[in-house]
Amino acid sequence: QVQLVESGGGLVQVGGSLRLSCAASGRSLSAYVMGWFRQAPGKERAFVAAIGTSGGVSQYADSVKGRFTISRAHAIETVYLQMNSLSPEDPAVYYCAALAVGTWAREYDYGSWGQGTQVTVSS
Repeated sequence: QVQLVESGGGLVQVGGSLRLSCAASGRSLSAYVMGWFRQAPGKERAFVAAIGTSGGVSQYADSVKGRFTISRAHAIETVYLQMNSLSPEDPAVYYCAALAVGTWAREYDYGSWGQGTQVTVSS
């Protein structure tokens, strides 16, 4: 099992940017697809983005395409989510997760999760 810790959340104005980080310990991330999910109050956790093991392929939810970018730095076992043009629809707790085998956008296929980091967007 890999341990994941998210950071970088906070308060930002509409149109602003944040970069979330997900740091791993206990095991290398190199063999895992890495994903970001988010959960807003009263809503189910939803897929945001995922990146393949090499970092060359990524997948995004339609709601964040063109605004969010997922990336990974193998040398420091960290995955990032760059969030630009934040909107009132983006506030949530953001989670990173590690996937060994399965469907990238399916929450229940991910075996390891971080504790989440809160993103708040003010208008």
